[in-house]
Amino acid sequence: MNSPNFARQTMPTETLTADSLTIGTHTLASRLIVGTGKYSTYEQMGESLAASGTDCITVAIRRERLIDAEGNNLLDFIDTSRYTLLPNTAGCFNADDAVRVAKLGREILLGIENPGADWVKLECLADTRTLLPDPVATIDATERLVADGFQVLVYTSDDPIVARRLKEAGAASVMPAGSPIGSGQGVLNPNNIRICLEYLKEGDPDYPVIVDAGVGGASDVAAAMELGVDGVLLNTAVAHAADPVLMAEAMQHGIKAGRKSYLAGRIPKKLYATASSPEEGAITARPR
Repeated sequence: MNSPNFARQTMPTETLTADSLTIGTHTLASRLIVGTGKYSTYEQMGESLAASGTDCITVAIRRERLIDAEGNNLLDFIDTSRYTLLPNTAGCFNADDAVRVAKLGREILLGIENPGADWVKLECLADTRTLLPDPVATIDATERLVADGFQVLVYTSDDPIVARRLKEAGAASVMPAGSPIGSGQGVLNPNNIRICLEYLKEGDPDYPVIVDAGVGGASDVAAAMELGVDGVLLNTAVAHAADPVLMAEAMQHGIKAGRKSYLAGRIPKKLYATASSPEEGAITARPR
């Protein structure tokens, strides 16, 4: 199926800044993508999404996750004219299931005329204990979804070789995990993220690389952005915070601070001190 005719930029052009993020045919005003799961109530979810400043939110498409125990539909609590929805294949453990769920998500979003119908956040997990991706199945599902017209944002480990293979398979964005899903450990291996960036952006500096999973607080988001990634996708860190709305606001500041710090160019780390005041013209004691 071709991309829907109503595909558009997420935000009106006049609201976009020079630092907006482009992924495939989608342009986002915010570099923070937030999930919709695990909140205590749908009302709390809505307040947190608004506080985060995001304009793109992920939605798990498996049917049982759209409807809660009381029969409330998640989509009834989301302003689909405000947010571009990013359907995800959370809970899929093989390529066949991931492709099937992605197609279901496309049909749901086509029905509500949301521009997110032509893309998908691909998760193809190896087991329930680690929630790490199965690299072989993930590459397989990526190739199949790309061939079917999807723009695929693919969750992967921080393995630079797998990351490069996924880009070669046609992924619109490769999204290495900072640490295991929901762990709150932040970016455990910044060196691997740096190598992923080197491999993925070589000859293609605008290719979007997003850290997906593992952040616990705003400092983790800022640290990820300072590495040079283009955005961060998170859910648990906000939804399970003691104050989700306040944490969502903090995450917005973390994204902006980390991005500005990266663009500003930090000083190198040194073993010994370097005086911050110049020695020229310093007052010296008169000899006795």
